Amino acid sequence: MPSERTGPVAGVVLAAGTSTRMGQNKLFMELEGEPLVRRVVARAAAAGVDPLIVVVGHEADRVKQALDGISYTPVFNAEYERGVNSSLRAGIHAASETPAQAAVVVLADMPFVTTEMIATLLGKYRRGDAPLVISDYEGVNAPPMLYDRSLFDELSVPEGHGCGKQVVKRHRQEAESATWPAEALTDLDVPEDYERLKASMERRG
Repeated sequence: MPSERTGPVAGVVLAAGTSTRMGQNKLFMELEGEPLVRRVVARAAAAGVDPLIVVVGHEADRVKQALDGISYTPVFNAEYERGVNSSLRAGIHAASETPAQAAVVVLADMPFVTTEMIATLLGKYRRGDAPLVISDYEGVNAPPMLYDRSLFDELSVPEGHGCGKQVVKRHRQEAESATWPAEALTDLDVPEDYERLKASMERRG
């Protein structure tokens, strides 16, 4: 058995996008009384990540206001209009400048990702020796994903080979995985997603 990895694991929340398909900034849509971005960042903060990095871009000041009272490090992605991979690179670069031994990457528009899910990834990483811990939603791999520091350089290269999906594909055989129900994969892209999500949460009561 490998010895437990005890070093800090950074949390990297990607919250820089423009929400073009939604027609408004989805990060400020309210769920259970709080903006989506605050809901996600607060859950990451409670999972024991250190440091907690939030990559901002579009409406950065408004995002920061929504996170008032949460302890985190904002990182501005000047290239946010180029898409999520540019934010991933910015977040991983920031994590690489800390003592973090790994980074768990979370998307700010996934309302059903819980503190327990993130903490489970951290636990699997600490108890094993895999360079990657992925989330498996009944056959679909999606964030949160945890990357060991040994993968940071791969995540930081320009478009194409450096994107998270490509790194996961290259290292899939070495990875640990955590399995979640498919409904936890819900994200918000278009207005209908939000209405469907609100209705689902009301049914859950």
